[in-house]
Amino acid sequence: MNTTERDVDVIVVGGGGAGMAAAITAAQAGASVMLVEADARLGGSTALSGGVYYAAGTRVQADAGIVDDTADAMFEYYMTLNQYRVEASLARRLCDEAAAGLHWLMELGVEFRPEDLYRSGVESVARGHAAHGNGAAIAGALERAVIGSPIEVVTRHRVERLLQDQRRQVYGIRSAGADVRSAAVVLTTGGFGASPGMLRTHYPEAARHGAANWYIGSPHCVGDGIILASDAGADIVGHDRGLLLTTPDFRKVLEVFVPGWLVYVNREGRRFVRETAEYAVMAGVVGAQTGGTCFAIFDADAKRSARPAPAYADAFASGALPLNWVAEELDAQIRTGKVIAAATLEELARRCGIRPGALAATVARYNEDVRRGRDSEFFKDAADLRPIAVAPFHAVEILPAIICLTSTGIRIDTDARVLDTNDQPVAGLFAAGETTGGVLGERYIGGGNSIANAIVFGRIAGAAAARRAAAG
Repeated sequence: MNTTERDVDVIVVGGGGAGMAAAITAAQAGASVMLVEADARLGGSTALSGGVYYAAGTRVQADAGIVDDTADAMFEYYMTLNQYRVEASLARRLCDEAAAGLHWLMELGVEFRPEDLYRSGVESVARGHAAHGNGAAIAGALERAVIGSPIEVVTRHRVERLLQDQRRQVYGIRSAGADVRSAAVVLTTGGFGASPGMLRTHYPEAARHGAANWYIGSPHCVGDGIILASDAGADIVGHDRGLLLTTPDFRKVLEVFVPGWLVYVNREGRRFVRETAEYAVMAGVVGAQTGGTCFAIFDADAKRSARPAPAYADAFASGALPLNWVAEELDAQIRTGKVIAAATLEELARRCGIRPGALAATVARYNEDVRRGRDSEFFKDAADLRPIAVAPFHAVEILPAIICLTSTGIRIDTDARVLDTNDQPVAGLFAAGETTGGVLGERYIGGGNSIANAIVFGRIAGAAAARRAAAG
């Protein structure tokens, strides 16, 4: 076969946020593009997400009165919180181009309002840009741009393997038994959260809680890109990384409201975190405790008065929004045994495997802080403080078991070229988004990193693939 002949200039494998960004950018650069997606429609996990985009130095920040945030400050925060255990060059490019990626989405019609800007990590400046309409709005705008471009979209197709010549140069794909030739292939197939086998191999932290684990992303995210790239000689980096969320494991429900009146203790009977800490770090803190879990403690009064936060009350009342931390659900879970009730704190501790004396001391100290109106240990907001004083006392085991995203993946350089185990580019092969490694670290240091990563490197990959096609 003459590998200089092409059916199309660029093939993008995966139609989520990164894939659509790559396809649009390549097409805008003049390349002919085929976008191949395993699902029946485009969108991937981006469409299912909360739609937060992490960036510094944006027009949205300026409109909100934040005029002094910079990519430099974002990079310092990003590297420090990741303890420099990510690829610094990739993080630098992400920080430098995140604002441009956000503005590009805005030009495509995504609305990011100043009033929706918030601190989505543990930084002191608001960098979490929440899309109006959540991830579905981002995916919808990208899909409209794909449809409006000369891009051939093929859905319900999985890629079986990459085509390579004797020099290991990638020149196309095989799908449904047919070969399609191209100058470049971009892998954007998302993570592997829906593959139990790959989780056990590449993200064992996410698989440790067995049946309690569940994945919130696309069911088509089973690691196709990683397998394809690995078979082509690519290096895989970032072992055991991703984002987990905590859950009481009542039902497979993504909780949107965790009340501040809960008190988290470990098996040593001690508090170890502010219970309202950001989700970006909470799973890691809980997972670091003995046994990899903790217990939420509360009393009869707290259970009896447990109601949805005002923002969620109407949705809960209509049945549209299931919640865990409401009286009705807690009573139901007492009957299942997932909420443990006991007449004394000592009995509660014994049933949970917690040190009784330490738990008693922790509760006494906490109740004194409630009386004084100040959390002297972890500085929780005074409005969230309520005593643990009225029997029966209750405990719920909290597990970091909801799989939000995976961060192990294909190694790339700053131009999104796939690298082999000798740090050399696999010619003709590019990758972006969740299917890559080295960009996102062991902890998710701010809500919106995943979508920013997808858009920034999706655009980079699309542009680089188009350049390769133009160069022949």
